Amino acid sequence: MKEEKPQLYEGMYILSAQLTEDAKAKAFEKIKAGIVQRGGEIRKVHEQGKRRLAYIIGNHREGNYFLIYFDAKPSAIPELWEEYRLNENLVRFMTTKTDEVLDELKFKQLPEL
Repeated sequence: MKEEKPQLYEGMYILSAQLTEDAKAKAFEKIKAGIVQRGGEIRKVHEQGKRRLAYIIGNHREGNYFLIYFDAKPSAIPELWEEYRLNENLVRFMTTKTDEVLDELKFKQLPEL
């Protein structure tokens, strides 16, 4: 059987804005621990803070945004998603393959209307 090579992923996580600072930290640690427990390595974390959601999700109007760059074997991703679906503090998540770790997040300026 061919051995899987780790790939670089970018994970975006939105945690409930209703969490206390302590509960938010514990919920985020649980996400990071899930990656490490499956043989992944966290390369960079960008905490984006509390932001308004583009639309209401459940009863959530705001969320705490986090972006994590991590290496993991592709077979670990479905296991992580299953764990995320059971996490009641996680409003939304997205995982995509990426080619590079961004040291700084920069957003293009939107044109004035």
